[in-house]
Formats: sequence, C-alpha cells, structure tokens
Amino acid sequence: MRTIYLILLCLLSAPLALADGLPDLGDAAQVALPPQEERRIGEEIMRDIRASGEMVSDVEVTDYVQALGDRLATNGPDNRQRFGFFVIQDNSINAFALPGGFIGVHTGLILTTQNESELASVLGHEIGHVVQHHMARMLAQQQRDMIPSLAALALAILAARANPQMGQAGITAVQAGGIQRQLDYTRENEREADRIGLQILNQAGFDTRAMPTFFEQLMKGSRFTDGAAPSFLRTHPLTTERIADVRNRVEQLPYHPVPDSLEFQLVRAKLRASQGDVQHAIAQFEDSLHEKRYTNEAAQRYGLAVALVRAREYARARAELAWLQGNSPRHPMVETLAANLDAATGQPQLALEKFRNGLALFPEHRGLIYGCAEILLTWGHADEALKLAAEKSLLFPDDPYLYELQAQAYTQLGKQLLRHQAQGEAYYRQYDVASAVEQMELAQKSNDGDFYQQSIVEARLKTLRQQLGDPKKK
Repeated sequence: MRTIYLILLCLLSAPLALADGLPDLGDAAQVALPPQEERRIGEEIMRDIRASGEMVSDVEVTDYVQALGDRLATNGPDNRQRFGFFVIQDNSINAFALPGGFIGVHTGLILTTQNESELASVLGHEIGHVVQHHMARMLAQQQRDMIPSLAALALAILAARANPQMGQAGITAVQAGGIQRQLDYTRENEREADRIGLQILNQAGFDTRAMPTFFEQLMKGSRFTDGAAPSFLRTHPLTTERIADVRNRVEQLPYHPVPDSLEFQLVRAKLRASQGDVQHAIAQFEDSLHEKRYTNEAAQRYGLAVALVRAREYARARAELAWLQGNSPRHPMVETLAANLDAATGQPQLALEKFRNGLALFPEHRGLIYGCAEILLTWGHADEALKLAAEKSLLFPDDPYLYELQAQAYTQLGKQLLRHQAQGEAYYRQYDVASAVEQMELAQKSNDGDFYQQSIVEARLKTLRQQLGDPKKK
C-alpha cells in the first residue's frame, strides 16, 4: 500500500510547464529540490519498493530493461543524470518516474507493447519527466501544504482500481482548491515529456511512429472498458490533442522501420511463460507454433521451454532447447536456461559445466553469474563462489545480490567479520542504510578479523553513520 501511494504521489506531483518549447531549468527548481535531495527521496522510495516484494527479481528481465533504458538515456539531453530502471510485477499497462532518475516499468506494459519501439517510446517519455525535474519544478511553484491534498488524491485513485465508483467519489471530494489546477499542470507536463521522449526515440534509432500509435491504441481500448482505463492513462492524462501533437511532430521526421531485438522477444516470451496458469501458457505457445502466429520462432520455442521447465515437463523442455541450440545462434538466455534445466533435474556437474562454458562466451551475463555462484555454494565450493562473486562485483558495483552471494560464501567459510561486511554492503545497495549500519556494527564486534579488515569496517561504519544522520555515532 505505501509503495503504490508513494508512486502515485510522485506521478501526480507535476508542475506548470512553458507553453512553447522546453522549460528553463533555472535555479528556482534546483533550490527547491537539489539533485542530491531528489536522489535521496528516490532512494527512500526504492527501499520501500524493494521491501514490498513487488519488484521482478529475474535479472535477465531487469537487465534487458536497464540496457534499453541506458540506450535511450545516453541519447537524452542530460548526460549527468543517473538512471536506474526496474520492473514491477503488475499486469496493468503503466510506467512511472520517481525522483532521482528511478524509472519503473510494469510487466503488463512489456507484454502489451507490440514492438520494441513502442516500449522504448514509453521509457523515453518517462526519461523526459526525469530530465525536466518535474517534481523539483512543482515544489518551486507550489506551497508545500499542497502535499496532503495530493496524497489524498493518490489514495483515491488507488481505491478506484478496486472500486471505480468509490474511487471517483473520493477524487471528486479532494479536487477542491488547487487540485484541479495541479492536474492541468500534469497535462502540460505530459506534452513536455512527449516532446523530449520523441527526440530521444529518434536519436536512439527507434521508430518514432511507435509513440503516437501506442497512445492511439491505449485510448481506443479504454473506450470500451467502462471505467477501467489502463493505469498509464490514469496517471498520464492522454487527450486527442496530445496525440495529434505527437503525430504532427512524427510526420516531420524521416521514416525508417526498426526490427525488434532478439532480447525484446525473449524477455516477452519469458514473462508470458512465467505468469498465470502454466498449462495455459504452454497451450498458447504450442498453438502459436502450430499456426505459425509469431514474429520470431526462436522466442516462441524459448518461451515454451521456460513454461515446460516450470511445469516440470523436463523431457519436452530439452527437446525445445535442442531445437534452439541447433537452429539459432548461441544466446546467454538460452545458455542460462539449459544450465538451470540440468540443475533442476539433479545433474549439478553438467549444470556447472554449462554455466562455466556460458560465462566464457558471455562473461557479463548476470543470469549465468548468479546461477554459477548459486550452484557452487549449494555443493560447498565456497572459495570458488566467493572468487566469482567478488570478481563480478567489480563489473557490477551496485549489484546487492553479488554481495549477498559473498556473504553466503563467507558464512560457509566461517568468516564472520567478512560475512557481516558483505551483507552490509548488500543492504547499502538496497538503499537500506540503517540495516547496513547494523551489519557493520556486527562486523566490528567480530573477533576473527585482522587489523586491516577491522580498519576498513570502522571507516565504512563511520561513513554510513554520517549518511544516516546519527549525530551520536559519527
């Protein structure tokens, strides 16, 4: 509940933008909410989102979305802005931007978009919200006592998901005063984010026509849903004028068709295979293959293999993997699935061999890294697992799970100081500074560390306490 409340609060907190062109990101916005404060607020929200269990933990899905977002962000107007993209397990069609460069994507959006350019157009739009510092500009122009009213409106919209009539009554009740004006500002912000998103989409090499096409599909579909409009329309006001503005801008750009990446197709297939009734998923993939209703056969067979593993129909899953291995180029997601299949069928040595071979080809694929480290820990090879996790944490310094794997390895090796230190670093990367401090304090109290290790822990603990703002423990 608190997570969705915070998300909606951020989505509804949007300012008045200039009518022509992009706004001036002057000192007023930065004084109201400096970038460091935006980041701090975003990290606090991210901590709650992680704790809620709503985030998709599948690293292959999240890495795809992060890579797509990075491609777009590097073509954006602010190269100094840090971005973090993540996926929420939610069938609704939505995406949202939080302060500090955090952008969330619902699984429903990934599955609903018909091509990669449509998905990229929504991410580009959200990047536009971030680089224009919409929350900072809102705070620069509105009194802070507006926040309780926005919170009430956020809760009313949340209630509307379960009971549209009750939710609409709540919305009406809290729209007095400045709330309606605030929603008007949101509409202007949406047009502003569209313009920036379209520029990013074009510069990143995607099909710009995907943006108005997707918006038109959403609006057309919402006409027949009787109060159950897609979440994206409720949190991102969409009008015919807004679509027309985007369409007119697109018509001025050269048209060039853009094929989907294989990763886009594989991730969509994996999500379809991993959700809902598994037998229904299997039947859908089988029907699509039988009737040749697909844009990429390899992705359909991959999805079928994932669903079959989920259903523990391992022999049939191996048959699909054999087709993939014989008819398509080697891909890290297929390598990961093949190794996990061996692990699931009680063949750890074969699985480990496949993980190692896969990492030799794709050393930065985190699905292979995680799987290899996990199977090493399961079979008591803590030293090798530790070496792998520590080595890869240099490539992914913000990855909390790599530190959790190190903590598990140190536990098996009986090294308590290093175990708590690694777990503390994992919590820190989950934006949970308080828990990180607790772990460092436990590390400090451990008696098995040498002087050098104790010194590192003490220095880190001091830094974390300062960041936590505990004046008694600085």
